[in-house]
Amino acid sequence: MTKTIAIFGSAFNPPSLGHKSVLERLKHFDQVLLLPSFAHAWGKVMLDYSARCELVEAFISDIGQKNLTLSRLEEEMAVGDESITTYAVLVELQKRNPKASLTFVVGPDNFLKFSQFYQAEQILSKWQVLACPETVNIRSTVIRDKIVKNSDVSHLTTPKVATLLSEEKRFMFR
Repeated sequence: MTKTIAIFGSAFNPPSLGHKSVLERLKHFDQVLLLPSFAHAWGKVMLDYSARCELVEAFISDIGQKNLTLSRLEEEMAVGDESITTYAVLVELQKRNPKASLTFVVGPDNFLKFSQFYQAEQILSKWQVLACPETVNIRSTVIRDKIVKNSDVSHLTTPKVATLLSEEKRFMFR
């Protein structure tokens, strides 16, 4: 039987309940890789990569969904601060998992821009692409805005992520 792997790439800047609502619908995959962007392709300003990975680990721990794994593949592939394309990630993952069936999960923000992805047609011809919008409309932008205003974010993300964001100065979005 072929292993099924879903790849959910995002800035995770920070992880939100919107992200969680997508992940809850991916339980049928053998493995779901949460893949934080190392450097954003469209120049989005983000928290430090290691800090975002720490938030994703806390997020995974809170959710408790057995098939979730943090993937630092983009960091491994990175050359300087250049962004890593989805196509390059999928090629590398397929090399590492030659018999696996890969599915790239696209959120609502990237679904509308998918044609702008590098090698979009190649991606569609070689792998599955699953458009999976969140069912809980909570975006990372809202969390960042609330943090800047020193407002509570516990209702917007998971408990451990909310605690890290409220207690740790290195997670500041100012």
